[in-house]
Amino acid sequence: MRTTALRAAASCAVISLSALTMGCAQSAEGIADGSSGPVTASPDLGRAVGDPQVGTASYYSRRFTGRRMASGGRFDPASDTIAHRTLPFGTIVRVTNLQNGLSVTGTVQDRGPWSRGRIVDLSPRIAQNLDMIRSGVAQVEVVPVELAEAAE
Repeated sequence: MRTTALRAAASCAVISLSALTMGCAQSAEGIADGSSGPVTASPDLGRAVGDPQVGTASYYSRRFTGRRMASGGRFDPASDTIAHRTLPFGTIVRVTNLQNGLSVTGTVQDRGPWSRGRIVDLSPRIAQNLDMIRSGVAQVEVVPVELAEAAE
């Protein structure tokens, strides 16, 4: 019972801190042109072009190697593949592990995840770069940095 309460408190703290950080960040471009809204970009990983999402990420099992993805390509565990439910295929997103601050970019090439409470599935390569292989899941922030054109 105590562990559940501690986990809930820790999750609330991470989400609150993330929301506070996103609300306070603004680029000089945003100030100059009068636009408002959160900008949480780092110079080497791209400027945010969409709304950030915070939630749980998991990663693909290697047994999915070679299977067709929703985009039509075949899954490669060494790729930068990300599965997201709604972002257009080809959208580049920055995923940040909120527990250790590591960030990686990847490309939306599949749909999912289909597990309740998850917001993205990541290739094993991305999961390794975010240092989440051992835990299997991580609290992440997902920010689109380059939106692909939606198919008509």
